[in-house]
Amino acid sequence: MLDILYEDNHLIAVNKGTSDLVQGDRTGDETLPDRIKQYLKEAYAKPGNVFLGVTHRLDRPVSGAVLFAKTSKALARLNTMFAEHNVEKIYWAIVPNTPVAPEGTLENWLVRDGAKNKSFAHDHEVKGSKRAVLHYRLLARGDRYSLLEVKLETGRHHQIRCQLASMGCPIKGDLKYGSPRSNPDGGISLHARRLAFVHPVSKQNVEIIAPVPSDPLWNALTEAL
Repeated sequence: MLDILYEDNHLIAVNKGTSDLVQGDRTGDETLPDRIKQYLKEAYAKPGNVFLGVTHRLDRPVSGAVLFAKTSKALARLNTMFAEHNVEKIYWAIVPNTPVAPEGTLENWLVRDGAKNKSFAHDHEVKGSKRAVLHYRLLARGDRYSLLEVKLETGRHHQIRCQLASMGCPIKGDLKYGSPRSNPDGGISLHARRLAFVHPVSKQNVEIIAPVPSDPLWNALTEAL
């Protein structure tokens, strides 16, 4: 069952689950775009192949808002908007350690290791590295975990996961970046909370908010927000 957050003639956004694939991988599992195409085909009685453009991606264990284009015009314009950082992306992350500073900016140089499918953070430029910048602030604090809001300035491979871990705050459930235990569902506690942009066709302001996963810890940390 798709959790549709927004839809018009040109765009559709859904709330991705932690097991959903935005892009096919070696598992061969059905992808989220496949499911959306089937929905569009049935909902609008579309004959033949259904067009759906992927505008950005979330890692498989990450939940939250993902935006797709239903027309080639929208896809071309959205691709440019994402490339030029004209789409605001806000994430929420649950971490076991509270940052020393309640808000701040992280700037690192990340090196991607394709064989390990992992990025490594450096505090200075090194060979093969790419500059990565994000801004964070503390939203809530519980007995054992804290909730951070993260705003990306750049979009690098595993950027949030890698940079938060590098400051001593690995995301809950993220074994790859230092979390001691996995989450029961196999996902990590990183959620794409908000997308905001100017509609590529209508030019109206669009804000898409993805409800957090239905989980006791997410509920406890977000109930006062």
